[in-house]
Amino acid sequence: MLDQAKRIHMIGIGGIGLSGLAKLLLAQGKILTGSDLQETPITKDLEKRGIKIHYGHHLVNLDQDVDLVIYSSAVPETNIERSWAKERGIPERTYAQALGEFSRQYSTIVVTGTHGKSTTTAMLGLILEAAGYDPTVLVGSLVPSFKDGNIRIGKSRFFVVEGCEYQANMLNLHPESIVLTNIEMDHPDFYRDIDHVRGTFKEFVDRLSGDGLVVMNADDLESRKLISDRSVTFGFDQSAQYRLVGNDVYRKEDGETSIGSFTLKIPGDFNKHNALAATTAAMELGIPFEICKQTIESFTGVWRRFEHVGMFGEVEVISDYGHHPTAMLSTVEAAQAFYPDRRIVLVFQPHQHARTKSLYHEFVQAFSKMTVPTILVEVYDVAGRNEDQSISSNQIVQEVARENLVFAKDLDEAETMIRETVKSNDLLIVMGAGDIDSVARKLVKG
Repeated sequence: MLDQAKRIHMIGIGGIGLSGLAKLLLAQGKILTGSDLQETPITKDLEKRGIKIHYGHHLVNLDQDVDLVIYSSAVPETNIERSWAKERGIPERTYAQALGEFSRQYSTIVVTGTHGKSTTTAMLGLILEAAGYDPTVLVGSLVPSFKDGNIRIGKSRFFVVEGCEYQANMLNLHPESIVLTNIEMDHPDFYRDIDHVRGTFKEFVDRLSGDGLVVMNADDLESRKLISDRSVTFGFDQSAQYRLVGNDVYRKEDGETSIGSFTLKIPGDFNKHNALAATTAAMELGIPFEICKQTIESFTGVWRRFEHVGMFGEVEVISDYGHHPTAMLSTVEAAQAFYPDRRIVLVFQPHQHARTKSLYHEFVQAFSKMTVPTILVEVYDVAGRNEDQSISSNQIVQEVARENLVFAKDLDEAETMIRETVKSNDLLIVMGAGDIDSVARKLVKG
């Protein structure tokens, strides 16, 4: 359907994924319109590219000659634009479904997993670009060196794309190769338990087409439970086929051979994993290690993945998208190791009530392990999700009962607390997948 459609309307076009797909379709000559609730830098960029965007959802937003509607998963069936499309018999696709149809056109490399998808996708796309493979790339974030932000438009058969596991959306994609970063319990509003998560990834791995491989994390317990005769492994573990020891990379052939080393500009063992995953996938495509090394060592990160936003007085401000307890804890620990002479102050906003409730004990454990001054903001209420409101960030604060862990009822109170807490030379980490990022931008803007 996607290849036949000429005039497409996109509901929720301001989302990071849907906006990227819009730019890719625009490059293919599609005529696009879109709608979203409010104007943002993303929608303004799309308008500059010639896409007509309506703010608010109304019947008049859809032209009479629209032959396909693509919508964000956050847009309910009762949305007036979707209802009108259904009445008119206009085909509809979710973003994930449309992206899956788009991926059929390419030799698609899907980067999926619970953590590290955007960073690994960006790294791998940049390596392929440096090697002259001229890939098309779609990342769930903004990449500073991509002139189109979250996408790169190439002319080759390669498509590198981030495959989101929420609602098993990656199952819509058609992978020739897969990079699986890790498997952990998340999205409890969809997955029953870790077995359900792992089983879904197994189903995806089994869909490999052509001669492609699945690149898997040898250090991840749940990933190791997957059985595939088309896998190649990476990690710190001695069993890994591509192994990192310190900054040195080894590859198993007849024995274990040193192939070089790399040093990252971004902190954390998790980013070493991301870099090694991208390197493994690239080298299995025939790209020399030296090109991987040069790309990895010049990589400064992507939007909202330990992003240096700027300075608030003499305080350096970092914004990070992490919203899982493991990601939060590992990011703070990485920052402490990378900046041993700086005091870390964390501001964290849990994402979605159902997730926070399901991972409550993991959050309590994570905050109990931390010693850094922490402002825990009220849970972000996600539009379009089933939110029962029965959990509050304050319950975590009360249970942990740590002197320097405090509750902020909203963003305004969080900002006030930040101004009262930070000191000269601190490193302020503002973290969460909701609207907490706006606080970091506001502080830096002044």
